[in-house]
Amino acid sequence: MPLISRPLAAVLAGTYLALAPLAASAQGPLETPGEVTYADIADLADSAGLVVQVQIAKMTRIENERARGLTPGHGRFYIEAQTRALLVGKAPLGESVRYLVDLPLDAKGKPAKLKKQVVFLFARAVPGRPGELQLVWPTAQQISTPAREARLRSILQALVAPDAPAKITGVRELLFVPGNLAGQGETQIFLNTHDNSAASITVKHEQGQAPAWGVSFSELVADVGHPPEPDTLEWYRLACFLPKTPPAGANVSGSFEEQQRALSDYRMVLNQLGPCTRTLK
Repeated sequence: MPLISRPLAAVLAGTYLALAPLAASAQGPLETPGEVTYADIADLADSAGLVVQVQIAKMTRIENERARGLTPGHGRFYIEAQTRALLVGKAPLGESVRYLVDLPLDAKGKPAKLKKQVVFLFARAVPGRPGELQLVWPTAQQISTPAREARLRSILQALVAPDAPAKITGVRELLFVPGNLAGQGETQIFLNTHDNSAASITVKHEQGQAPAWGVSFSELVADVGHPPEPDTLEWYRLACFLPKTPPAGANVSGSFEEQQRALSDYRMVLNQLGPCTRTLK
C-alpha cells in the first residue's frame, strides 16, 4: 500500500481526529451482537453536525513519523469514499468525501480490508475544504448494516422531532408531598435542561399499590404509569444523564422522613430505567 505524500499529510494533519479500533478479520470488520448500543449511537448522532453514509473507495497509508499521536499497533489512513446518503446536515457534499482514520493493524502490520465497505460517518465539515470531513469522536465511523441503519434513522428522526426531549444537565429539585390518606403521596423531580425547557419526573403513591411514575419534557403533567420504553430518546435522556445521586440541597421535602421518601423514589426511577450501557470508548 503506498504511503501518502508528505505535503498532503501535513495539510490533513489539522483535520485529524483518531478513530477507535473497528472489529477486524481477514474478511473485514464484522458486527458482534451487542457490540454497539443504542446509547452509543445516540451519543454520536447527538454530537454530529453531519451524518453521512459512504462507501470506502481508497485507503492510503500515512507514514508513521507524520502521524502525530498514533496509538501503538495502529496505522493512520487517508480515506477517500463515495457519498451514498446525507442523513443529517446542511453542509453541501459532493459525490465523494475525504477524512483521516486510525485503524488497528494485524500481526503482519495490515489494517482491516475496508475497501468497498459501507460505513456511517458522524462528522463536521472542514471550513474552506470542500469534501473534507472531521470525525466528531474517535469512534465516529461505524459499519453500516440494515439493523444499524434502521436504528440510526429512528434516533435521528426522534432528535429532530418538534417535541424532542431536551438534554438533561442535572437535577434541580426533589419534593415529596404526602397525601391525605396513609400510603398516599407524590414526589416531583424537577430537572435542568441545556435549553432551560421544562422537564420533570412524577412518582405517585397510592395505598396498597406499587409506586407509578412518568416523565414530562414540557409544561404538561407527566403520564404517570407509562415510563419511557428502553432504547428510546426519552429513556436515553434519563438513563444516561441523570446523576446517581441528586446534588446536595436539591431535596427540599419537609421532614426527614419525606426527604428519605423522595430519595427512595429517585433511586426507584434509576433502577427501573436500568443502566446506560456504552461499549464505544
